[in-house]
Amino acid sequence: MLCNPPDKLALFQEAEKRAMAIASIDHAAIPLGNVEAMLEFYVALGFSVDESHAPLAYAIAIDDQKLNLHAPALWQSGKFDLRGPNAEPGCGDFCFVWQGGVDAAKAFLDDQGIETIEGPVERVGGRARGSAVGTSVYFRDPDQNLLELICYED
Repeated sequence: MLCNPPDKLALFQEAEKRAMAIASIDHAAIPLGNVEAMLEFYVALGFSVDESHAPLAYAIAIDDQKLNLHAPALWQSGKFDLRGPNAEPGCGDFCFVWQGGVDAAKAFLDDQGIETIEGPVERVGGRARGSAVGTSVYFRDPDQNLLELICYED
């Protein structure tokens, strides 16, 4: 007996009703390997640093988005379990929106001595409910987390 495929629009509408209370991503967290190198790197990218929980944790922010950075003394202690159980330095994969063209993004990375590992390439990003197309360049931070700068034509 053949089953009718689910009505994708109905499934989307039902999911949208359940998710209405979630407005956006507030922050994410990653474990650090090299605290000083990571903080210097993200400051060079334009992030502000909050050291109010140092030396166990740090936070970096751009506008209303934040990454919490867990220092080795915290995530290796065996006492801190509010984290992914298998998360280790280099496990992150983050995309940041770059305001300006992809050529400016690439030039900025070059000026900072940061190697581009892929791009510019066309990618589907998070805008327009995950359907907007932008142009991205990829690179890594000192702990080898994968980073992406995506540029949208506005």
